[in-house]
Amino acid sequence: MKNGTKQTLSPAASPLLHDASLFVNRELSWMDFNQRVLEEALVRNAHPLLERVKFVSIFSSNLDEFFMIRIAGLDDQCAAGVMDRTVDGLSPQETLEKLRMRVLSQLQARNDCFFQDICPQLEHHGIGFVSCSTLPDGQQALLRDYFRKEIYPVLTPLAFDTGHPFPFMSNLSLNLAIELQEEETHAVRFARVKVPGILPRIVRLDEISGFEFEDDKIRLVWLEELIEHNLGQLFPRMTILQCHPFRIIRDADIEIEEDEAGDLLESIEQGVRSRRYGKVVRLDITPDMPLSIRKLLIQNLGVYERNVYEIGGVLGMSSLMELLKIDRPELKDEPFVPDNPLENRLNGNVFNAVRSADLLLHHPYDSFSPVVDLVWQAARDPDVLSIKQTLYRVGSNSPVVKALMFAVEQGKQVAVLVELKARFDEENNIVWARALEDIGAHVVYGLPGLKTHAKLTLIVRREHGRLCHYLHLGTGNYNPVTAKIYTDYSYFTTNRTLADDVSELFNALTGYSKNRKYRTLIVSPVNTRQWIMEMIRREADWQMRDGSGHIIIKMNALVDEEVIRALYAASMDGVRIDLVIRGICCLKPGVRGVSDNIRVVSILGRFLEHSRAYYFNNGGEPELFLGSADFMTRNLDRRVETIFPVVDQRLIASVRSDLEVMLGDNRKAWEMLSDGSYVRRRGERPVLDSQKYFMRQSAKRKKHTKTKVKGI
Repeated sequence: MKNGTKQTLSPAASPLLHDASLFVNRELSWMDFNQRVLEEALVRNAHPLLERVKFVSIFSSNLDEFFMIRIAGLDDQCAAGVMDRTVDGLSPQETLEKLRMRVLSQLQARNDCFFQDICPQLEHHGIGFVSCSTLPDGQQALLRDYFRKEIYPVLTPLAFDTGHPFPFMSNLSLNLAIELQEEETHAVRFARVKVPGILPRIVRLDEISGFEFEDDKIRLVWLEELIEHNLGQLFPRMTILQCHPFRIIRDADIEIEEDEAGDLLESIEQGVRSRRYGKVVRLDITPDMPLSIRKLLIQNLGVYERNVYEIGGVLGMSSLMELLKIDRPELKDEPFVPDNPLENRLNGNVFNAVRSADLLLHHPYDSFSPVVDLVWQAARDPDVLSIKQTLYRVGSNSPVVKALMFAVEQGKQVAVLVELKARFDEENNIVWARALEDIGAHVVYGLPGLKTHAKLTLIVRREHGRLCHYLHLGTGNYNPVTAKIYTDYSYFTTNRTLADDVSELFNALTGYSKNRKYRTLIVSPVNTRQWIMEMIRREADWQMRDGSGHIIIKMNALVDEEVIRALYAASMDGVRIDLVIRGICCLKPGVRGVSDNIRVVSILGRFLEHSRAYYFNNGGEPELFLGSADFMTRNLDRRVETIFPVVDQRLIASVRSDLEVMLGDNRKAWEMLSDGSYVRRRGERPVLDSQKYFMRQSAKRKKHTKTKVKGI
């Protein structure tokens, strides 16, 4: 505030806030994020050796999904002649051109890292890739026998000529393009062999019967090389002229016209199958592929030249995750067993624990077991009348779903919202939806046109002649597997006002309720956008009143331009704004006169930062909210999301402390600069790795609990 005059916070008030240079392109920001993932592999001392391999795999898998969804969308826009520019000023064509340059650079860095740095180190530790042609004759004979018995039966060579149409190639398939010559007629033929995804991509020779080595070294062969080395068995009486690997990525974005879909579940099933047939958005080839085969593939796959990527070495490196199966613990992260706060508290009874006080768990530093235990205890408890839950990504062997099915068998009312449109998890969710329906649970698939991303469980229990409500509200999914590697918060409470709101929301999700008003729950697309704008405006008011304005937000992504403009305006009013954004961030901090008071930090480490927290100083009476929503337009306007208040001051202080630790991280944190680029933080002593700090705190709590129980 200047001269006591209150400044308006309307983002439209200042033309400056509409300057394209204040915004980072969404897709390029994502590329920056994946670069930070790659950096976890590039830096030698960042992780144990096989963990570095893991990050190479994650980087590659991330990039594949980016092409399947985002690049596919941009390609469609270019094909349709769309010239509209995004808020950062780039057209679809310009964005694609910039992305291609970055992809090529990153792929080169990835390959250099793996083949020139990681592989020699693996070799030093007795793990090495070998070429089939360099093996002694006796071992090559063993390999031929292994190929004939274990690989040959699942291969299907497909010819391409006037009598054979160009073979279909599925999404993410790795293939061999083979040029052959008939021995009798000398006619040149073309064939394709798919490298089967059902077999291990990396073959361990020491596990093949008959292979004996004098040392303990683990010898590995790429499956496609093994196939190429034995092509003579697939094409007898033919001369193999040349063989070149190639890989394709197709458009995998499912579009369902829900208003026209008679059965959403069947429509999603059809959409999942259709992913195999989407247009090709990337063709990976090796640099030595001759122009004739390259042209043949481009023409028959309908690929633009801009979608062809020459990649040296191995194609499809997400399969490197297989190397983590090797039993070499010294090359991996030390095992981490989280603290379970309820294990020795009130006999592990979640109902008793939550009834005594609100409970907040910080996963994976706190065990996910209490969440699973809550559902199982509810399923077994004769006093529990009903369980309502949302399921987004639960995995393939879900104990939570099994508990819900058991609850149905016990005669309880079970209502489950299964989000079928959870991208790349549709098949798992379809299986669970059918299983729950078959056993008699009430299963719904959400609201038309909206993906349900909220994480909610509501349990109704009869206690002393009255009904009590138990809530679990989370920032992450009901998946015990990912809960070991994703950071998230779980909030348990019996707060009746919040429970009433959650009950109203379930009515809206399962029935025809048109409730647009909630007491304490913030719900997208009902009131989240209005709420965040009001909260930002309130902190600006406090800043102008007494200089206390302070906002701390931790999320996965910050994209929505209206929210960004509001944060800029608040910064111009002097509000201190700290943002911990793991992935995409379209806001630029530290721009003079606009975002001087904003800093942006991204943390990447052993665990995937997934929790979402929203802290507002509120004039010294802080308010904290947790939830499922990032500040992206889709989360605010096109999804069912929930953000919920934490009212216990003890828990507010705990999360505030967590956020301060993350903001102080100087080992796994990246600082965003005013031009939108990132630099790795390297502060002076003391060294602070936030994830290691939380792991140590968890170990101390666990040790203290054991000592206390032993003393009893």
